[in-house]
Amino acid sequence: MVTMGTVVHEFRPKASDSEKITINLGHVDLGHIDLLVQEGFYANRTDFIRTAIRNQLDRHADSLRQSVARHQLDLGLRHYSRQDLEDARARGETLHIQVLGLAVIAADVSADLARDTIASIHVLGALQASATVKQALSGRIR
Repeated sequence: MVTMGTVVHEFRPKASDSEKITINLGHVDLGHIDLLVQEGFYANRTDFIRTAIRNQLDRHADSLRQSVARHQLDLGLRHYSRQDLEDARARGETLHIQVLGLAVIAADVSADLARDTIASIHVLGALQASATVKQALSGRIR
């Protein structure tokens, strides 16, 4: 927290827009990638891997669109605030969260509120929620 006169600014880390993964590659495949990087086709190994993944996703774009529609997935970022969940509880509704991308349950959501309002969570991508909320919903997350 930085104080400047009477104005207080709190700096918070920006929510990550990517997820780190680890892959194992054979030595020859890795050598081929390094050769393409050395020859200037790609800036680095990560650039090559991201490009390869995007090319495969583009290749299967029609199948992916159909699957997203069939599974009724919200696509992209879906944020659930404390107010969203309190409103659902007031209406007597429970939520079935289905997201392809990033699902975020606000940090101020209590375990009890999450338990009362979230019937199931299916996230293809990443789920950001407090450890207590994840623990409270552990049997409902697939």
